[in-house]
Formats: sequence, structure tokens, C-alpha cells
Amino acid sequence: LYNNGDCEDYALTKLFSLLWLGYNADDLRIVVLQDTNLRVPHAVLAVAASDDILILDNQIDEVVSHREIVHYAPVYSINEKHWWLHIPN
Repeated sequence: LYNNGDCEDYALTKLFSLLWLGYNADDLRIVVLQDTNLRVPHAVLAVAASDDILILDNQIDEVVSHREIVHYAPVYSINEKHWWLHIPN
């Protein structure tokens, strides 16, 4: 990250940091998505918390609910055990 890592670097670093802090791996997913504003692929970390999914994104300065982000279309998600393909609505 010293040399300005990309979104995947940030998502992986956040994932491993939360695992190291004791978060359950089943609650963490790296989500690869399409940024519909910029029309480019992007990656974020999604964290299941209570009745919400929180998004840790290197393009947003704070942790936000997935409900607050409308310009991302998820493509697939992964964690240590599984992967999920997201079907567009």
C-alpha cells in the first residue's frame, strides 16, 4: 500500500486485518463489482453486521451500509470457503 495499492490490495488488507482481529470468516467477503458511474470493475470488502452488510471501500472515507451505495453492481463474491455469483436484477 506504500506505493498506492489498488482496490484489491486494500480489500485483501482489510480482510486479513479483520480476521486477525477475530472476525468470523463467514461474515467477510471480497466483492468484485462494476462501478456503474465510472464503468470500471472494482473490489470492496463486505462485512455482515447485525441486520446489515457494511462496505469497506478505498474510494469512500467511511464504512457505509450497502444500502447507501447505488452505483455498484456486484459481479461475484469470495471468502475463504466459498464463492458466489451475483445475478443482476
